[in-house]
Order: sequence, then C-alpha cells, then structure tokens
Amino acid sequence: MFKHILIPTDGSDLSRKAVLYGVQLAKASGAKVTGLTIAEPYRVASMDAVLVSIGEDEYDQESRRISDRALEQVKMAAEAAGVPCDTVREVHDQPYRAIIDSAHALSCDLIVMASHGRRGISALLLGSETVKVLTHSTIPVLVYR
Repeated sequence: MFKHILIPTDGSDLSRKAVLYGVQLAKASGAKVTGLTIAEPYRVASMDAVLVSIGEDEYDQESRRISDRALEQVKMAAEAAGVPCDTVREVHDQPYRAIIDSAHALSCDLIVMASHGRRGISALLLGSETVKVLTHSTIPVLVYR
C-alpha cells in the first residue's frame, strides 16, 4: 500500500497522536516513516540591539531542543512498533513548503499530519499549515483530527 510515510510534527499533543497513527499505518502497510520538524529561521524583532530579547544562538538552541524532543517521540513510537524510521529537521520560513519539498525529496508516498498544531488557534477547522499542505501537495495527505 504505502512504502514511505512522512510525519511532520511540532511536538504538540495532537501532533503526537498523529505520529502514533502514522506509525501504526506504516506498520500495517510495511512502510518506513520519516519524522519531520520545521523550525522557523531566527528573526530580529528590532533593529535596536537593546530591544532584542533573545539572541540567535539562544534561539537556535531552544529551537533545536524543541525539535529534538518532537523527533524523539517519532523515534520511540517507530521503535516500539518495529517500523524503520529516519528523522529530519528543516529550517524554513514556510513550513508547508518544507513539508511538501521534504516529501518529494524523500520519495514519500503519503504525508500523515495533525489537523492543527501550535498554530491551530488561527484557523477554525484545520491549522493553516495543514490547509496549505492539502492545497499544494501532489502527494496524498492524511489528516489526523
């Protein structure tokens, strides 16, 4: 059925549930999974150095820590299910584009993602990044609600 499933995650509760679902689907299909996190690039909020509250190094460390925690969830779920797993961390200012580009680059035949993550408040039914992936992806997308 499926050979390679991409599972984008931000580490949120719903995203963790989508990870578990995607891993179980991979197990049933005999597929491998790749967990993906996308960190947004560092942006300076002010040109005045006194007003910048966090430096780029601190931002990168915290961003990597959050990504590592989310990807560890994918690794643990895959290991428990006996599913082959890789993980990828991307830095991109358009998360939906990074998801689609990664799916193509990795030759994934399915994307399994949560209906919304940390940005879910901005959309009523589906998260804005999920909607963008659904709208622009030529690879099938399964949305876990």
